[in-house]
Amino acid sequence: MFELRSGSSPLTADFVAASVRALSASLHASSGLDDHGRIDTIRALEELVCVATAAQASLSVELDHSQRAGQAAAGLPDAQQGRGVAAQVALSRRESHHRGQRHLGLAKIVASELPRTWAAWRAGRITEWKATLIARETGCLTREDRAAVDAAVAGDPDRLERMGDRELATACQKEAYRLDPESYVARRRRAEADRNVTLRPAPDAMTWLTALLPVKEGVGAFAALTRTADSARAAGDHRSKGQVMADTLVDSVLDSASARDAAATRWHATPPAHEAARNPAPGGVVGIELGLVMTDAALFGVSDEPAHVDGYGPIPAELAREIVAGACASGEKTWLRRLYTSPANGQLVAMDSRVRLFRNSLARFVQLRDQNCRTPWCDAPIRHKDHAVDYADDGPTDAVNGQGLCEACNHAKQAPGWRARPSPDGHGGHQVETTTPSGHTYWSTAPPIVATIHERPIRLDLYVAS
Repeated sequence: MFELRSGSSPLTADFVAASVRALSASLHASSGLDDHGRIDTIRALEELVCVATAAQASLSVELDHSQRAGQAAAGLPDAQQGRGVAAQVALSRRESHHRGQRHLGLAKIVASELPRTWAAWRAGRITEWKATLIARETGCLTREDRAAVDAAVAGDPDRLERMGDRELATACQKEAYRLDPESYVARRRRAEADRNVTLRPAPDAMTWLTALLPVKEGVGAFAALTRTADSARAAGDHRSKGQVMADTLVDSVLDSASARDAAATRWHATPPAHEAARNPAPGGVVGIELGLVMTDAALFGVSDEPAHVDGYGPIPAELAREIVAGACASGEKTWLRRLYTSPANGQLVAMDSRVRLFRNSLARFVQLRDQNCRTPWCDAPIRHKDHAVDYADDGPTDAVNGQGLCEACNHAKQAPGWRARPSPDGHGGHQVETTTPSGHTYWSTAPPIVATIHERPIRLDLYVAS
């Protein structure tokens, strides 16, 4: 572990933190070095970065031990001990809860099961990412086999330092397969169960639609799209190869979904009442819903304030009007609900309670107001509508006490020592103050739903279902 001392006495936490910040400040000064010295200094700083990340890992392990001991003393069951530690690590690193979990898990594994990797990391010879690769590629092995891979791959620090990322991962894979081929194959089969599709915002009102697939299906799908694009280009299609591949993918998915919906309509011409209520599209067909929030002025072309798509973010007003006009022209159902915002900061403050799209309109309001998980630096999608002050502690079920959280952050908040307090208008908008078991306090403020306006504090919440 890491320990700083002055003479024979350990340094205080305040002194250590101040010393680290002083070092950080000194690095901004002009060096006055020649090019040879600049290169040497860049390398030295890279080693310092590696040592610093290893020190963070060591402190994270210490924090985990301390928190678990405190939770055990408080009588928390073994299965619940450690809850909230990764969230505290994430907050201190200004990262999402998911990244905090990965950092803490890596720190515990490397420090306890990969001694040679740990030594190289602490010495500044490998980065945190290379330590992650070794831990990841040995995850399917027993503790003894993992140590054997660690010895074979990281036993020579000079060789380890010279290895690139792919070379390192390949070396670990080969050793892991040699030691335990059955576990390696089982790991591959388990990985196939993790196949999924994700959506992330991209610049210029675009998105990244990503699929994690087994190698056979992934390579096969890409090859099929490539063949289609090559054929289209050879036939004179003016689109680029990438455009044809993207359009073919979208058309295939949507056409397939439409065909399945049509078949479902033929077999279930008269759906049950509860299904019809849940799926309001014509004939009981399951629709595609798009939550679009924009001002009335932007809708009618009076202004060009950006709109907001639930689950994506801001889009240009012109694109929002195109979406609405396209929905109306194609006969798609559109719902309209009025939302009111503060003229000062553009945040949602109320909604039209006379019209409801969902049974739980309050949950919908919290979803639209918070947009993503309210934990600072966590950009995960909202999964839970949480009481800032717990319901068991007489926290009211209302918009002020409500906050949208991801599943991991909501579970972390249930650990002993966590406290949250809402403020309806703190620092320019709805705010939640969260205090962790270590005594640190963090604030999160709901983001503006769209651009701030000063004359007509009203938004329109439109839903388009095809």
